[in-house]
Amino acid sequence: MNTTKKLFVILGPTASGKTALSIQLAKELNTEIISCDSRQFYKELKIGSAPPSKQQLKVTKHHFIQHLSVKENYNIGKYEEDAIKKISSLFKIYDNLILVGGSGLYIDAICNGIDNIPQTPQKLRDEINNEFLEKGINWLKEKVKKIDLDFYQKSDSSNPQRLKRCLEVYQNTGEKISSFYNKEKIKRNFKIIKIGISIEREKLYNRINKRVDQMKRDGLIDEAKKLFKHQKLNALNTVGYKELFDFFDNKTDIETAVEEIKKNSRRLAKRQITWFKRDKQINWFKIHKEDEIIKFILES
Repeated sequence: MNTTKKLFVILGPTASGKTALSIQLAKELNTEIISCDSRQFYKELKIGSAPPSKQQLKVTKHHFIQHLSVKENYNIGKYEEDAIKKISSLFKIYDNLILVGGSGLYIDAICNGIDNIPQTPQKLRDEINNEFLEKGINWLKEKVKKIDLDFYQKSDSSNPQRLKRCLEVYQNTGEKISSFYNKEKIKRNFKIIKIGISIEREKLYNRINKRVDQMKRDGLIDEAKKLFKHQKLNALNTVGYKELFDFFDNKTDIETAVEEIKKNSRRLAKRQITWFKRDKQINWFKIHKEDEIIKFILES
């Protein structure tokens, strides 16, 4: 391991202030930022994914922000490959880099590598997807519960892509998807230092609610309306858009849709906190303790 090269990972739940903190740290270290938020990869999601503002992007160079279209087929394996390549390139210029995001699986991919899970034949994937479209998310949840309860409890049970992947692997191999998880982590040739933002639950939920209201004022509904015709794309199966698609489908009213965005955003934050709390390598700091974090980084 090259201990002169350090990757500082800034993580925490949605709306916890990661973006502002990462920019401040990047300025302090005179370096660049690698985004690890899978929702912010897509250029069409200018409001609902809460990406850095145009001004923030001017202040500090970011990578993997709005560089893809929702129509592109992108996955965690490709991200790991692209991000590690970019990190290696930037380490030729900088001794320190910032990785920031709330997507736990994507952060793990950079820090530990991804698991070598067998690919599923397209025919089987189509069969499972067609059955899912016919029978719905509750059918899918029950199937996954029966074959791998541990996976179901640890995963985002509202994300059909992950549930379908679990079912695909089981039907293709007869084995639980968890049996393919890596027993040993990949050793990166740079030092990884994780910094988590801790915030009181009530305060976090209040920040989430206010941010959703601001997104609505900024034009989220019109943004989602333009994407409605692409609603079945995986990239759009995300909080902030799927709730509005139900409104456009006349399944609910706009007030209910906005409240559902807030509720699902709070649930997302809760899952993120649960995910990160399992990682004993994270150094936790309370929100707005920038001076403490900068001191910690400079001494690392």
